[in-house]
Amino acid sequence: MAKKVKGKLIARIKRSHSIESFRFIFQERIDFFPGQFARVIFNEKDLQDKELNKYLSFSSSPTKNYIELTKRLSGSRFSQSLDRLSPKDEVLFDFSLGSCVFKGEYKRIGFLIGGIGITPVISIIEYIMDRRLETNVVVFYSNRTEEDITFKKELDNWQAINKNISVVYFVTDYLPLNKQYILGMIDKDSVLRKVGADEERIFFIFGPPPMVEAMKMICLDIGYKGGNIKTEKFIGY
Repeated sequence: MAKKVKGKLIARIKRSHSIESFRFIFQERIDFFPGQFARVIFNEKDLQDKELNKYLSFSSSPTKNYIELTKRLSGSRFSQSLDRLSPKDEVLFDFSLGSCVFKGEYKRIGFLIGGIGITPVISIIEYIMDRRLETNVVVFYSNRTEEDITFKKELDNWQAINKNISVVYFVTDYLPLNKQYILGMIDKDSVLRKVGADEERIFFIFGPPPMVEAMKMICLDIGYKGGNIKTEKFIGY
């Protein structure tokens, strides 16, 4: 059941040249599952205002005492409203939304992600780390440039200290300087080489509709059944 609660900003964290995280605390406990999202409401008088009230995924685990949301800041009215926020400012939230979630029930999971679609992935992996789960995780993560890779420090640290976590980076716009990165889009062959046709692996796909549909087709072409594919389409972000 979604509920509306005010949160107080406690920190802003620069993640890349255009992406920033915003951390909020609340007077009451906010329960959510990793992978869910909230609606951030800047126009409280008109809740149907789609320009000032938008959905953002959590980029923090429910194990934390704060809630973090991450956004690519653009010239939109919503982004401008976020960018004007200072510590102690309060914002109205509509919690908790989304059914593409991880509750610790799967032994092997994978992510097919591009750009800002990484935010709910961070929530899920952080939850796995904090709960010390033995879940096997493979992240296929595509960006236009190496500079666009968001949460790279966290992802690299997790795979360095946890043998069950692996990240495969893709860069689409030019030959990456890091020779371990793959030039091009996530494709069927790259997924097959890394995980094969693993019948027990559950794939999560977050992102704009075209990206989600393309990644879903890769899974289906490999032979994964619909029940092994969980999707959340980012609309109007």
